[in-house]
Amino acid sequence: MSTKIKSIGVVSARIVLGLIYFVFGLNFFLHFLPTPPSAGGPADSFAGALFQSGYFFPFLKGLEVVVGILLLAGVFVPLALVVLAPISIHILLFHAFLTDNVVMAVVILALNLYLAWSYRDYYKPLFAPKATASL
Repeated sequence: MSTKIKSIGVVSARIVLGLIYFVFGLNFFLHFLPTPPSAGGPADSFAGALFQSGYFFPFLKGLEVVVGILLLAGVFVPLALVVLAPISIHILLFHAFLTDNVVMAVVILALNLYLAWSYRDYYKPLFAPKATASL
């Protein structure tokens, strides 16, 4: 596969993932998309408890908006992917265990993993067995 095709794939994945997080994060604050039907049961109980904390969803969705902007702008992409990794995994686990619709969650995680692999050289220092602090 040529470098140009790989580059187009990485940029496309970055933009799609950035749009997903930016749009759905912003929707929490502006309510421009219709609310999906309630999943009911444990999913509603879990989400309700997080909403009642008062801080969790505003923080999470604000973070999603900021990281979505970083991905769309193409700046600090490796950092943005590190921040999104636990969020993407949680989205997959939430939908796998508490709802019956995992398609979007799989797409989000697949995009995150593809981009992390594409930027893997930036993560190599994180896996140094004995890191030393700069003083």
